[in-house]
Amino acid sequence: MTRLKTRIVDLIEALGPLPVNEYMALCLFDPEDGYYTTREPFGAAGDFITAPEISQMFGELVAVWMYQAWAASGRPLPATIAEIGPGRGTLMKDMLRTLSRLDPDLANGVIFAMIETSPRLTEVQQQTLGVTPFAVRWHETIETLPQQPLFIVGNELFDAVPVRQFVRAGAGWRERMVGLDDTNDLCFFAGAGSVDPTLLPADATEAPQGAIVEIAPARTALMAAIAERISQEGGAGLFLDYGHLQPGVGDTLQALRSHNHEDVLANPGEADLTTHVDFAALAATVRAHGLDAHLSTQGDFLLGMGILERAGRLGADADQAARDKIAEAVERLAGPQAMGDLFKVLAMLPRGVAAPLSATTPFATAD
Repeated sequence: MTRLKTRIVDLIEALGPLPVNEYMALCLFDPEDGYYTTREPFGAAGDFITAPEISQMFGELVAVWMYQAWAASGRPLPATIAEIGPGRGTLMKDMLRTLSRLDPDLANGVIFAMIETSPRLTEVQQQTLGVTPFAVRWHETIETLPQQPLFIVGNELFDAVPVRQFVRAGAGWRERMVGLDDTNDLCFFAGAGSVDPTLLPADATEAPQGAIVEIAPARTALMAAIAERISQEGGAGLFLDYGHLQPGVGDTLQALRSHNHEDVLANPGEADLTTHVDFAALAATVRAHGLDAHLSTQGDFLLGMGILERAGRLGADADQAARDKIAEAVERLAGPQAMGDLFKVLAMLPRGVAAPLSATTPFATAD
């Protein structure tokens, strides 16, 4: 039993069962034993590999979109280009290189911000970026960012934001809780709390007994805070994550450890806990703040931004082994059987600002 699991069992014995969102928060962000506060989750030696770690092409194409959004917004300076939930810093490293090639005046005229709550990951990001001529600052929340146009990206951000789950029980829905079974081990059960029926997906009325729905007020609050800032100050946002474009019934809570799935209750603090992102709900929040929200699959986004052309340029002078690796990365990032369909993209823009999810800017960057 992990140290955090022992603490959670003691907590439940003392105070009663935990809602799923509180269990997720403890597992991921507990200051002493949380997953993101105690370990290096990214890369081949970790528990999962994110898109920026697969290929430099991902960060390059995200940077091209950011450049287009900035240009379409009237090329404001000063401005902030930020990444929220920056992982190891690989995405920002590739963006810095690409933006400096696309427009040195932009790269030297904006503030680059890393929004990170983990001191340990902040150190990793600083090592990844190394010595850079650009103005890079670290923040724990968007609240401390300068009051100026904000161009922000988040990759695999919202999947780790805790959600509430509700289970179909009788004629209604009851909040799913984490409690203790007869052997004092963790288990799921339907608690007493219910949910506002207006928050349920349209197909919830047809759901069978025991079905699960997921509602994410914390995600909504985070997206609302970002949208409010862009609505007030100008800018744009791009968010990429695995999830669905339409809300529906289903349990997507999963635990990932050493690149394999395991029981969500087995090893609190030692496995990554995530759920699929409801992009329709995020888009509704964006639009409620007077902004446009554009949705796409990751595959369509990367193809539209020119990943095939970029792969061709990278492979032009490479040997066969390198070209095979580039082709594998394209398939992994954009292929429908890989991340291309599973991952979705949400672009947030002020109304009337045209920054399509496809390339309109010549792409010149270092190979």
